[in-house]
Amino acid sequence: MALLTHVLACLFGIGSWVAINGMWVELPLIVSDIPERWLLPSYLTVIIQMANIGPLFVTLMHRFKPGALDERPVIYSIVGLGVLATFLLAFLWRHRMFVGDGEHSVALLVLSFLLSVVDCTSSVTFLPFMMRLPPQYLTTYFTGEGLSGLVPALVALIQGVGIVQCHNATQGALQGNGSQTGNTSSSGELKAHYQPANFSAQTFFLFLSFMMVVCLGAFLLLNLHPAVVREQQSRRYLGGPAAGVGGGEKGDMRLGLQNPTPEQKPMLGHLDEDQKVEPRSSFGKGTYSQLEVAFIFMVLAWVNALTNAVLPSIQSYSCLPYGNQAYHLAATMAAVANPVACFIAMFVPIRSLVLMAFLTLTGTGFGAYIMAMAALSPCPLLVDTPSGTALIVITWILFVLTLSYVKVIIGIILRDEGHSALVWCGAVVQLGSMLGAMSMFPLVSVYGLFTSGDPCNTKCPK
Repeated sequence: MALLTHVLACLFGIGSWVAINGMWVELPLIVSDIPERWLLPSYLTVIIQMANIGPLFVTLMHRFKPGALDERPVIYSIVGLGVLATFLLAFLWRHRMFVGDGEHSVALLVLSFLLSVVDCTSSVTFLPFMMRLPPQYLTTYFTGEGLSGLVPALVALIQGVGIVQCHNATQGALQGNGSQTGNTSSSGELKAHYQPANFSAQTFFLFLSFMMVVCLGAFLLLNLHPAVVREQQSRRYLGGPAAGVGGGEKGDMRLGLQNPTPEQKPMLGHLDEDQKVEPRSSFGKGTYSQLEVAFIFMVLAWVNALTNAVLPSIQSYSCLPYGNQAYHLAATMAAVANPVACFIAMFVPIRSLVLMAFLTLTGTGFGAYIMAMAALSPCPLLVDTPSGTALIVITWILFVLTLSYVKVIIGIILRDEGHSALVWCGAVVQLGSMLGAMSMFPLVSVYGLFTSGDPCNTKCPK
């Protein structure tokens, strides 16, 4: 297990979702300078789902023309597009154009769509590419994928995004603010003032562009560095005698991926040469029955719907009533919990479906508490108390920790089943995220079932 390859796999994984995660954490700073204002999160939700055209194309190619699509050119293209789009975003995000009856941030929305295509397509190309390396590097890749949320969140904290202070304001200024909740008096009012950031949004987007360059560099070295190439060649050799037969590298790789290495075989004990293990299904290597495969993919879709769409869409409603510090602490520590779960899975890769079901139910329970607190906003349980603040932060950490562990274990299970299983893994990840976003968009943005409070004037009954 070469340290260099682990570092490269981690940096490669960071590039998978760092651009869109960076967009989300930068929203508090940029919404005041664009015509869409706080409608931008709703627009981003729709844009990200439209970008699933990329994963759909890759999945259909694998389904109807197996082996015809090499992930490497696709990865070079999308990561290069990510570098260019984030660089242009740094200079064009303020640009406005008249469309229809008003001004719109056309450049920002178009570049956000391109970044969404990059990140969504990474789900069905980055994972299958990792099949070229020994199994231990997949968990490192998942650690990097978790860091793709943590790194921009930490940079945003250093930047000082969303830090608010309350100052006295006149009644006229309050009326111009337009964000009162109706439970304030006509005198002695406070107005929320957001502190200026320590550095600009342009600098932040240039940082995202740099991270995409790092991802591209890591991918180049994973393909070209002699030490990594030796590991890939060793893997092809371990794939069996057929791995050396075929026309060229692409054919060799396909054959090598279709033959299980000793690390991939299920632990079934020592078998005599005349004994054969009958496959339990036509999926992958047949390790799991059709019912178990369906269960694994249902859990994968459910977990990704919760972690990528449902709960993030109401995170501000669940945390901000407890204070701005609680919101930032929950967001940051939850981002830390993701790579921690990957680190745990590296040493405790339990493949038990029973444990997977238990952890899924446990994580869903944490999510239900978070959803309930968001529904009670701006006056959730134990508001204005240290115990309530601690409880919501700890719940967010445990929610992300348990379900992130489930996602990594499912990735390890499907990796053992072969290349096509990881392609379907990425497709189901995107499907679950899309269904979660489509479910929450009307609830949050159309019907307004969640209510936000004023950070300075909301008063809850004791």
